[in-house]
Amino acid sequence: MAHLPPPSEKLSFGEKLSRLSVRMKDPEWRRYGALLATGKLMGLALTVAMVILIPMLLSGSRAHADSVPAPAPAAVQMDSAAVGAPAPAPAPVATPAPTVAASDIVNPLNTVWTLIAAFLVFAMQAGFVMLEAGFCRSRETVNVLVECVFDTCLCGILFWAFGYAFMFSEGNGFIGTHWFFLKNTPATFGATGIPILAHWLFQFAFADCASTITSGAMVGRTGFWGDILYSIAVSGFIYPIAGHWAWGPDGFLATMGSAGKFLPSLGMNFHDFAGSTVVHTIGGAVALVGAIVLGPRIGRKFKRDGGGPMMPHDLTIAVVGGLFLWFGWYGFNPGSTLSAMDFQGIGRVAANTTLAACAAGMTSVSFVYYRTGKWDAGSITNGFLAGLVAITCPCYWVSPFGSIIIGGIAGFVVILGTDLLEYLRIDDPIGAVPVHLMNGIWGTLSLGLFASGEFSAIGSDPLSPNTTTLLTGLFYGGGFKVLIAQFIGSFIIFSATVIVSYAVMKAVDAIGLLRISKEGELDGMDLHEHGISAYPEYVISALSAPAGLPVELSKK
Repeated sequence: MAHLPPPSEKLSFGEKLSRLSVRMKDPEWRRYGALLATGKLMGLALTVAMVILIPMLLSGSRAHADSVPAPAPAAVQMDSAAVGAPAPAPAPVATPAPTVAASDIVNPLNTVWTLIAAFLVFAMQAGFVMLEAGFCRSRETVNVLVECVFDTCLCGILFWAFGYAFMFSEGNGFIGTHWFFLKNTPATFGATGIPILAHWLFQFAFADCASTITSGAMVGRTGFWGDILYSIAVSGFIYPIAGHWAWGPDGFLATMGSAGKFLPSLGMNFHDFAGSTVVHTIGGAVALVGAIVLGPRIGRKFKRDGGGPMMPHDLTIAVVGGLFLWFGWYGFNPGSTLSAMDFQGIGRVAANTTLAACAAGMTSVSFVYYRTGKWDAGSITNGFLAGLVAITCPCYWVSPFGSIIIGGIAGFVVILGTDLLEYLRIDDPIGAVPVHLMNGIWGTLSLGLFASGEFSAIGSDPLSPNTTTLLTGLFYGGGFKVLIAQFIGSFIIFSATVIVSYAVMKAVDAIGLLRISKEGELDGMDLHEHGISAYPEYVISALSAPAGLPVELSKK
């Protein structure tokens, strides 16, 4: 081996080459070098792409406007009789140059911004899978993996076929009646300048989240066919129809308080910026109903009966999944601006999202430590998720201080909500109900308390905010108007979701498909439903052999 000088000495160029030659003989150094070179090349490529693409995006619309020919100068009229020449043909009338609106210029930026946000929200599915898989028992891990991926695929088809039409097309106050199979859609969504397919992708990711939330409380005992059936109901009907009420162009909650609409005397419509009600309350309400209809898992013994929750099998996966969800929330909340030009709004929403999550994580883990003397990983994870859920509705209209208070309260709500489910003997393995339902309701109501009256959504001109969207909550001198509107909207959507989802769950249960058989649950869902364990090489139990392999052989 060539002699290498001590690290403290300054190497000559030849010595550096000699050291490189020695290191490249080591497989570990070769892998490190390849990784380092790949990272640098990717960074260089990204930099070059930004240098090329950003000017193209900024100048694309301007170039289009510049390409329109200027109107021809008016023809000089002459007296043909004076010169004895035949009268000239009439000059063609010049077509005025089309006016280029500000929204035409920012369309490319808004589209890219919305697509990036859609990718972030879709990536939350990886977080949901990891969170649920980590908090469940090892013998139902494969079931969580397959179920979440299947729900995503199913939701995409349903939202293309009729879910998006029900939710965002015009119709009446209750349901959209156009754009089925994305036929006859306009080029852009409303006045946003965003192509309709880009908006569809963004909203599909939201719909997928609502369906995935539902499965969290039903882990460990739901048959796969039952999951398919209730997922069709949630993704295809419950979520988009209730979503139309709050987010549709003519939804009765979105237009509530207007003349000739629902409750005109109220003078205030329901607000839900990114979905504390539309996504999280709906998903959490269906989860609650599913957990009640299913009943607890076999062997689940509650605290009032001398037992306690079944332990998660992999907290590492669960906590990392929670952090992945936090990252995806930066598409969920800031992306809901649908405008890359709303610079202040995007920054405020992102900051508020962060502060609420931080405050909720702190209060939840501290509350549990006060009661048990232990710093609990599950509590801080569900705590910051609760803060994210709560801030999703008011994130645009509250100040950073308000976000900290909202998140801090959410941290207590999730722990007390978990205690309530334990007392009522409702088995929710993941904590979907206290995180999403209870904090979805709290976040929706918090807007009526903490809206600061300072912020308004931008209109078509980003330099001229639409002051009609200013909201002022009770604690800032705005009275009860916003709070009452929020309560009405939250109550209606929660109640309707519970009623419809209860009918769906009971119907699926009546045909024997909602809950897996007792034998299948005792054997483990992974082996019974999917034929393999998530960890077959570790032989976690005598039954952790692939389906078809006799237990006696698996013991040898």
